[in-house]
Amino acid sequence: MAVLVVATGNPGKVTEMQEYLHDTVWDLQLKPAELDIEETGTTFLENAELKASQVAKALGQWAIADDSGLAVDALDGAPGLYSARYGKTNQERIDRLLKELGENDQRLAQFICVVAIARPDGTIAAAEEGICPGKILREMKGEGGFGYDPIFYVPEYQQTFAEMSADLKNRISHRGRAFAKILPQITTLGNELA
Repeated sequence: MAVLVVATGNPGKVTEMQEYLHDTVWDLQLKPAELDIEETGTTFLENAELKASQVAKALGQWAIADDSGLAVDALDGAPGLYSARYGKTNQERIDRLLKELGENDQRLAQFICVVAIARPDGTIAAAEEGICPGKILREMKGEGGFGYDPIFYVPEYQQTFAEMSADLKNRISHRGRAFAKILPQITTLGNELA
């Protein structure tokens, strides 16, 4: 197995990434808690590459990172990079977003995710973006998921992320689409190392 350090402090993210990479030779490991990376990028791509690169360099190992968020057209792309910091809890973030949208009929939005993988010297080996278009509902629907999932509606499937099965959401979500695009590169890199 080839070790791939996940540039996050969230064990849940390691589990989630492992689902996308289960057919590869990579053994995913959580980055050390004391290794803190400040997200100073101005785009999802910059932040994903920054996290992967800095963790890879600090540990001298391959690293993977993602950065994602919700971009609402009527709010000029907000909350964007600040999606996770738009409030202290999921409910506060949803309430703030709905309040800022108000009665605006323009509800188009998209979830964006960039996944980046870095070599042990910190250079970026691959980076891919996944986008899932949808719209913001006026009220929450569904019990599953987390974050903005109960108000993010995907017209193609006539469900919010919170109403979808985990399998469907993983397949069509922004993160699922980014991993689908980067998976062939990650598989090739892993096979070369194994």
